[in-house]
Amino acid sequence: MQYPLSIQNLIREFMKLPTVGPKTAERFVFYLLQQNPEELQKFAQAIAELKEKIIICQNCFAVTDSHPCEICRDQKRDSSLLCVVENTRDMLAMEKIKEYNGYYLVLGGVINSLEGVRPDNLRIKELINKAKTGKIKEIILAFNSNFEGEATSLYITKELKTYKIKITRLAKGLPMGSDLEYADDITLVNAFKNRNEIK
Repeated sequence: MQYPLSIQNLIREFMKLPTVGPKTAERFVFYLLQQNPEELQKFAQAIAELKEKIIICQNCFAVTDSHPCEICRDQKRDSSLLCVVENTRDMLAMEKIKEYNGYYLVLGGVINSLEGVRPDNLRIKELINKAKTGKIKEIILAFNSNFEGEATSLYITKELKTYKIKITRLAKGLPMGSDLEYADDITLVNAFKNRNEIK
């Protein structure tokens, strides 16, 4: 006997989420079946609003609900500093440690040849345009400490060489293969404070 088609369809949809296999997707569906209609309606509305109310800040390219985002609106921040991160989650991880007071650029990923992510799929042109303004004194590359993060750092460093901007990256307090969003605050603070200049 198979599950009814509506259950099978929802299981398939949940399996499209990262790290969700068939058993986990099945548990999600049967959890939802136990909820009352009001809870299911709230759940469905939250998903619908994700695309309706969320936009991309046109200054830093973070996921937000307003343009410019809260960080880009803050005129007390240091406009000579630009921290380049892979995604909005990493930007929020950096904000949480309260050590950085500059602006951000969300690159939209990292170079990954296995997944077909090339430099022209990322916001490297936008980063170069910010470098050209002459207002930025330091660019901090805050990528995960893995092969893709290293490859992206090297590519960006090469592209920005002509602009005479100090380029630094987080110190190696972050173990190789770790993700910024999961790093504890102390490790992230130390990695930020002891960042190294890339020559």
